[in-house]
Amino acid sequence: MSSNIAEGFKRNTDKEFVYFLYVAKASAGEVRSQLYLANDLNYINNDDFNQLKEKVAEISRLIGGLIKYLKK
Repeated sequence: MSSNIAEGFKRNTDKEFVYFLYVAKASAGEVRSQLYLANDLNYINNDDFNQLKEKVAEISRLIGGLIKYLKK
């Protein structure tokens, strides 16, 4: 996620930055999916799963807010 945001930030336009923010938001969805898998396979416990899932959801919300701001 952070690499997508960094790459987009170095682009010349808000339009390109927004594109990479969407990619980062999609990556957050992939991380969430991997958390479910890790929990199902008992690689992480339920407390860690819930805590990490909420952090990823918050990151996704923040990216979404930045996208809305830049599209105005």
